[in-house]
Amino acid sequence: MSGVRFSQAPHMDGDTVGRIIVGLVMIAAGVLVIGLARATASGRVGRNDIAGIRTPSTMASDEAWLAAHVRAKRPTIFAGVASLVTGAAALLPLPTPVVGIGVVAGAGVMIAFVIHGSVVGTAAAREVLARDDA
Repeated sequence: MSGVRFSQAPHMDGDTVGRIIVGLVMIAAGVLVIGLARATASGRVGRNDIAGIRTPSTMASDEAWLAAHVRAKRPTIFAGVASLVTGAAALLPLPTPVVGIGVVAGAGVMIAFVIHGSVVGTAAAREVLARDDA
């Protein structure tokens, strides 16, 4: 095929590929966290060994499990939203150091909300157990 030229596919450098991977992982994590927060707070996901707030207090009874997840729903959803926003921000055309700092900060916010949800959820489970013991 003389004279026919095929254009080259656009080249993506390592920064672009890294941003896409980090962005997609953070977005997927956000969707997963929000979905699990809703499912555990509604009772669709009961006590288990894989997902949810798994402390001795929350695992003690189905009622304690549900109370914990109802109380933890809002902060856990905020954690998922933080992850979604962080993932979307990773895809913006900003300097790489800015994106890196943003991803670390966003992940920190996400973790802080998850920890807060776990603390308030465990407290709710303990309240149920104390009431049952009384």
